[in-house]
Amino acid sequence: MKDHRPAPLADDCFLHDRDRLRHEEALAILKERTARVVASERVPLADADGRILAEEITAPRNVPGFDNSAVDGYAFRHEEHAATGGFFPLAGRLAAGHPAEGALPPFSAARIFTGAPMPERADTVAMQEDCERHSQEGQDFVVVPTGLRPGANRRRAGEDLAEGGSIAAPGTRLSAPEIAAIASIGKAEVKVFEKVRVALLSSGDEIVRPGEELPAGGIYDANHFLLSALLKTLPVVVSDLGIVPDRAGAVEERLATAAASHHAVIATGGASRGEEDHLVGAWERLGKRHLWQLAIKPGRPMSFGEIGEEGRCAALGLPGNPVAAFVCFLLYARPVLMKLAGADWAEPLRLPVAAGFNIDKKKPDRREFLRGRLVYGPDGGLVAEKFPRDGSGLITGLREANGLIELDEEVTRVSKGEQVTFLPFAGFGL
Repeated sequence: MKDHRPAPLADDCFLHDRDRLRHEEALAILKERTARVVASERVPLADADGRILAEEITAPRNVPGFDNSAVDGYAFRHEEHAATGGFFPLAGRLAAGHPAEGALPPFSAARIFTGAPMPERADTVAMQEDCERHSQEGQDFVVVPTGLRPGANRRRAGEDLAEGGSIAAPGTRLSAPEIAAIASIGKAEVKVFEKVRVALLSSGDEIVRPGEELPAGGIYDANHFLLSALLKTLPVVVSDLGIVPDRAGAVEERLATAAASHHAVIATGGASRGEEDHLVGAWERLGKRHLWQLAIKPGRPMSFGEIGEEGRCAALGLPGNPVAAFVCFLLYARPVLMKLAGADWAEPLRLPVAAGFNIDKKKPDRREFLRGRLVYGPDGGLVAEKFPRDGSGLITGLREANGLIELDEEVTRVSKGEQVTFLPFAGFGL
């Protein structure tokens, strides 16, 4: 006889993770299903910060283009130091932008300033604070101490960039160091990929924007402002499509509108299995769904697919809880958008550190990302402390954290002092 007694109730909403898609499987799908969707354009170097490079940039000449002094001091020929006892008559004064008119006379030194071209024959510079100046019968002399190695304080031509050397490859996200290097070769414009057009919308009858009157049972739309701030760190242009009510027709219409003029749409809420969750169903009617329901915590209802004609618009459904939306954006949405923008797939920075906490029991078969903070332990080493509460609606945990503690599917417990993996927010550009 069949037993019709109800099964025990689960007090863990992430309990049944064995059959859900694992984190690495989800990443593999995202990598396979995403590619660059934008054309290229030329922009002034001053506007290139944060953009994705669309050309190979190499040095057309040496940088620096000539040997020059790294300090203010005195240039001389090192092999002549012993013969003069370090007592050199001064022959000339050399400043940046003013090359010497001739070679340095034998057994003499030249006053030289930082960045000035080295005179012919000179190969070493003594720092001015280590030297003594003297005058005798109208002639200035300098006493250079012993102990300097040959070539000290001299910058070689091509020391920074050699002619023909690579500066940056296509797919590189330009930041201050790359921009400085490009400026150093005299390039005023660069070829970059256009910004990805992203539509951002929130879902839920209970959601209202800050500044509006909060109805009974309502909540303010923190996710929109959370994601808007995160998107500002990427080469994208964001359109605010507002809040869509919990009605299947309204959700489908809003998504179709977004797909017509955007490369990607990001929606929060409405991605679970509830009767009022219409996002995934609308995607399936408008396009394809490639992943949904992940074996991760937080962020289980994360979804990804494509909508519009020929799947031209990527669709990312993030959980409605702010912490889960934040985690899923960093782990999944951010690298997808970067790849759409022409960048290489961005792996997060992972640091092995000691755990500053204990976990007596962790469920296997799911990957967990705990909010944490790096601190210095008693021995001076880095230790990861865990935020004491795990609720995915607690924005406080994000404010107090500076990264995520990653526990993979096989981990079932953590002991204090054990090595864990820490993903610093700084590695995501935050």
